[in-house]
Amino acid sequence: MQLLPQNKKFLRCVFCTLLVAFGTLEGLRAQQDAQYTQYMYNTVSVNPGYAGSRGHLSIAALHRSQWVGLDGAPKTQTLNLHTPVGYRGVGLGFSIVNDQIGPTSETYFDVDFSYTLQLARDARLSFGLKGSVHMLDIRFSELTQDPTNPDATLQQDIQNRLSPNVGAGVYYHTQRFYAGLSVPRFLETTHFEESSLSTADEQMNFYLITGYVWDFHPLWKFKPTLLTKMAMGAPLQVDVSANFMYNEKFIMGAAYRWDAAVSGMVGFQLSPAFLIGLAYDREITELGGAIFNDGSFEVILRYDFIRSVGNIKSPRFF
Repeated sequence: MQLLPQNKKFLRCVFCTLLVAFGTLEGLRAQQDAQYTQYMYNTVSVNPGYAGSRGHLSIAALHRSQWVGLDGAPKTQTLNLHTPVGYRGVGLGFSIVNDQIGPTSETYFDVDFSYTLQLARDARLSFGLKGSVHMLDIRFSELTQDPTNPDATLQQDIQNRLSPNVGAGVYYHTQRFYAGLSVPRFLETTHFEESSLSTADEQMNFYLITGYVWDFHPLWKFKPTLLTKMAMGAPLQVDVSANFMYNEKFIMGAAYRWDAAVSGMVGFQLSPAFLIGLAYDREITELGGAIFNDGSFEVILRYDFIRSVGNIKSPRFF
């Protein structure tokens, strides 16, 4: 049986209402940070130790639309820049992350500081600190309610609720290998309205990232990567990816998010300084089979202000 357009819209609205109602009022107790498929190009968002590690000023912008076709589905935008400062191993970074789902909007303003020790000619260990301000908006008034029996938890919106936070990370890298461990935000802040029964809790998210680059042909490089994310009260997330780079210009690969999604990725190194990356995710859960879910899309643009050819890392995979 084929659903009419108006029936599809109705189902999307019903599903979105249930998702937001249960996810916002209950699930935020186990709230996780924004999710990325192309995390290997957006490392500074999760590990402040990465700040300045590319050896020059680097700017990246990312947009992610998750579960396209589902009303109120998550959308994420990030903008970050980071650079080394002087010749004493100091790196600085700044980033903005905006994450939206249904009537909930969160914005993070982050400042990153890193200090790098050169352990060997081709090995560096960086320690990073992250300071952030979190702004939360929840528009409960946008949710559909029964006018004869309004829900007391949906009477007061949360508007521009600000809270500070701090995080830290350790990042080790050579020309071929990298590994990092980080907690971007330590403080488990609880947001609430005195006149409302609703709460929204920020939880600590623990990240482990690692990757390696092999040259298996004069024109081909191979890079497997791993990201593991853990938050109290939420399932363990494990992302495994495999990317190939051809002639230092074209990147293609695939990824698997444990028990959640499969992804395809392509990238174009249009110049030594400018990278475009695209990713598409398809859920392997029941949600992935929904007629109104067209998958998740992600695009990232990165530009490196390279002062000289000798200043760029080789291989340029991380």
